[in-house]
Amino acid sequence: MAGIPSASQSAAAIVDVMHSVVQGDLPRGAQVGIVVSPPPSLVVKMNNIEITAKDVYCSRYLLPGYTRHMVGQTSNRGGGSGDAAYESHNHPIDNDETWTDTLKPGTLVLLIPIYGQDEQLYWLADSGVKL
Repeated sequence: MAGIPSASQSAAAIVDVMHSVVQGDLPRGAQVGIVVSPPPSLVVKMNNIEITAKDVYCSRYLLPGYTRHMVGQTSNRGGGSGDAAYESHNHPIDNDETWTDTLKPGTLVLLIPIYGQDEQLYWLADSGVKL
């Protein structure tokens, strides 16, 4: 006849069961969230859970005042009356472009869970709309 397990053995078994239940409920893929509050005090609601800025890595271009340096040239294009001044040509591009569109309340966002951490973190990768 097997003996009664000790309290520590029973507690360990309970913790193992709880751990397996929680692991089964962790999001395994990308999720859609809705911005409740914009950066810098970011709050995103996902499945009725509010995720705050401390739990999120965010793509830079979604933050207010993001500046991207653009270098290149426009495509060759002609036009006008056919005079030499209007023959096919291009224009160089070498400037900083500041994006002013950022996350606003109600914006749909893509949240990707990050695994291998001691806490549940998410990468806020993009924003979008439902068609």
